[in-house]
Amino acid sequence: MTIILFGPPGCGKGTQSALIAEKFKLKHISTGDILRAEMDMGTELGLSAKKYVNEGKLVPDDVIIEMLMKAVKSVDAGLNGVLLDGFPRTTAQAEALEEKLASTNNQTNVLIDLKVNDEELVTRMLLRGKTTGRADDNPETIKKRLQVYAEQTYPVKAFYQKLNKYVAVNGLGKIDDIFAQICAEIEKAI
Repeated sequence: MTIILFGPPGCGKGTQSALIAEKFKLKHISTGDILRAEMDMGTELGLSAKKYVNEGKLVPDDVIIEMLMKAVKSVDAGLNGVLLDGFPRTTAQAEALEEKLASTNNQTNVLIDLKVNDEELVTRMLLRGKTTGRADDNPETIKKRLQVYAEQTYPVKAFYQKLNKYVAVNGLGKIDDIFAQICAEIEKAI
């Protein structure tokens, strides 16, 4: 099973992903976490990615896809599949993902889009920046990240709509209520 949790930065993907992964026994794969780990370790890949992230830009597709597929292939035997958090970020990545999954006789079951307005996203990310110290949660970078999302990532929605695998969920409200909506959509899709 392959579930994609989609939405702009700050919409709650990380929070919901942990709950979804536990309930459905999925490996949670966050491209953001993978990238941050590489950057923290100072690997060649991490250093390359860091310059893009710090400018609020997307890391090149080939780098992300290579890292992601390595993580997908390392799913433990007792799990039911993967939950992708923060990927795909472009239509080209979505096409490459579906092609790679098809080559292993797999497919995406559903893409769940967490809908949150920009004002709330900015508020959440500024608060997260204060509590976690994430360097990319500052007003200038947040504005750039939301612009990049609107221009480059949001079109992924149309790709999954054409595949009849797109579902929107309201990302505002109590965490448990949002989680219940997500679970209902996953149950319909599997």
